[in-house]
Amino acid sequence: MEISESVIVRSSRLKSVVWNDFDRVKKGDTCVAICRHCKKKLSGSSTSGTSHLRNHLIRCRRRSNHDVAQLFASREKKKEGAVTLSNYAFDEDQRKDEVLNVVNIKFEQDQVKDGISNIGNNVIDQKRSRFDLARMIILHGYPLTMVEHLGFKIFVKNLQPLFDLVSLNGVEADCMEIYEKEKQKMYEVLDKLSGKISLGADMWNASGDVQYLCLTSQYIDESWELQKKILNFVIMDPSHTEDMLSEVIMTCLMDWDIDRKLFSMSLDCCSTNDNIMCRIRDRLSQNRFLLCDGQLFDIRCAANLVNMMVQDALEALSEVTCKIRESIRYVKSSQAVQEKFNEMAQQARVESQKFLCLDNPLRWNLTYFMLEAALEYKDAFSLLQEHDSAYTMCPSDTEWERAGAIAGYLKLFIEVTHVFSGSKYPTANIYFPEICDIHLQLIDLCNSSDILISTLALKMKSKFDEYWKKCSLALAVAAILDPRFKMKLVEYYYSKIYGSNATVHIDDISVSIKALFNEHAICSPLASLDQGLAWQVGGSGRLSAGNYSRDRLVGFDKFLHETSQSQSVKSDLDKYLEEPLFPRNVDFSILNWWKVHTPKYPILSMMARNVLGIPMSKVALDSAFNMEGRVLDHDRSSLSPATVQALVCAQDWMRNELEDSKSFSSHSTLPLCVDTSQQVNAISGSRWGGYMVLGLKA
Repeated sequence: MEISESVIVRSSRLKSVVWNDFDRVKKGDTCVAICRHCKKKLSGSSTSGTSHLRNHLIRCRRRSNHDVAQLFASREKKKEGAVTLSNYAFDEDQRKDEVLNVVNIKFEQDQVKDGISNIGNNVIDQKRSRFDLARMIILHGYPLTMVEHLGFKIFVKNLQPLFDLVSLNGVEADCMEIYEKEKQKMYEVLDKLSGKISLGADMWNASGDVQYLCLTSQYIDESWELQKKILNFVIMDPSHTEDMLSEVIMTCLMDWDIDRKLFSMSLDCCSTNDNIMCRIRDRLSQNRFLLCDGQLFDIRCAANLVNMMVQDALEALSEVTCKIRESIRYVKSSQAVQEKFNEMAQQARVESQKFLCLDNPLRWNLTYFMLEAALEYKDAFSLLQEHDSAYTMCPSDTEWERAGAIAGYLKLFIEVTHVFSGSKYPTANIYFPEICDIHLQLIDLCNSSDILISTLALKMKSKFDEYWKKCSLALAVAAILDPRFKMKLVEYYYSKIYGSNATVHIDDISVSIKALFNEHAICSPLASLDQGLAWQVGGSGRLSAGNYSRDRLVGFDKFLHETSQSQSVKSDLDKYLEEPLFPRNVDFSILNWWKVHTPKYPILSMMARNVLGIPMSKVALDSAFNMEGRVLDHDRSSLSPATVQALVCAQDWMRNELEDSKSFSSHSTLPLCVDTSQQVNAISGSRWGGYMVLGLKA
């Protein structure tokens, strides 16, 4: 269709601004919209709308170049802070007619009114764009210095010439502002939370001797979803004492105003943490913030316990492990030795399909895999020593037996660790059977006829007993609140562990869970008015004589609640324990079960929320098998402590936003910790790496 044969329509009905860039041409019954810049013809029918015309204007290269040229003509004067991009040409898809050349052009950082720039019909919000950039840096863990990279500046200016490039100080300030906004949101969430909050603490190492304390909250929200949020990432003096550490933790709790809501706290299995825990518990007990006098407050990380026992096992087997490692290295030293070893394996009738591989000493599961494969080829190694005089590091029969016994125990540790860290946020009910299985295995190993094995078992059991003393009650209560097990699982394992004394320990658990339920009942909004009045605080800030009397009668309140329950209807706990067990199945979700049954067990469900939210283990699967500590990466270590805390916390709080993104499946956040196992990987030839975990140690 030629324009000369057509009629250009001039109508007041063409209200859209897109017609400023199009001519509407009519020929017969057909209307065509012709771009005034590139002369492209599109549908101009009234039934076609204008969306396709808007889309064309966005892509129209000639229009964009024309508007950019006009903009540059109006901004010819050189100003301070101008960024010059010269001698660069940008070619998209190598198509000549779509090349956008930016040569000898200066983009000036002049102030734009209200932070908004116009280019034709396109509008850019400077402030929003800056915050988008800052959020991207936070979410993906990019270094702040990327805004000063030449390649980044070229990319941004070619993509959007109107965007004012941000300095390092500017993007840092934007990140801090985002952190403060996200912190306020987090504060409001915790303030509105009706249930209790549990806390986990870890130490991270940074460049030099700098250490950071990471405090992480864990709780079950109103929707019965387990939440885990980093609250603080605080720099610590390397020479910090137990008093300093406990004081820092208490300060953080009070800053968030959650000291009154704290239910339990999880630290690593370290004797120095005992004093820290006692100091914090005493401070909270003074204000009567802890339920049952804090019996469930002191929790130790189960994964850390396993790692400590693994270290004991590998230390006891170190000489044998070294021989096996050197044996594998020798077999792989040349093609001739490899072929000879294969012949020995055939003679020994080894039918294993496993491959011999060197381990990464920083990841103990890889050491187990190395031992597991080597044990299946032990006869082949023995034959190789007989036929190859150069091979002298073969383990003896006794050493192979010891390696087999300890490898079997390492296998249990791996299975247990996968249960602990297999899900993103595991609930507290899953730990009891796994810990009990470890307990039973330790009892058997202590009776081993091999002195080395029995000595090792006693050493590990001493660590386990300390853990069991602190955490057995919380483990059992959480298991009882699993409707698939209730008291039956406790009875089953305790009969194996304690034998004839099992009844005494089971009764202790029964008494403790009833006491915990009664305290929840008294604090519950569903408690009777009389009980509620006993817990009210007077309007005055001072404690009057009446207040002191009320404090002395707290025991009477509990007695009244217990006796009144026995004389009337059954409690939630009684009804729950008397009902049949829920069938075990793979798809069972304990949080969904309690969410559905909250109306039936209103008080017990409140208790379940608090108990099931206890962080019995603080270690994720990607770092569960590491033998070293967490290390902050170099980029983060070079920043100020306030900025480090802002980036770490804000990234954690905004994680859900990133996970909901469609692109998250292929692009996850960059780690904040350094993989210090890379050097070992290079030496051993292993492709396995990983991040490290360090417990809280004074």
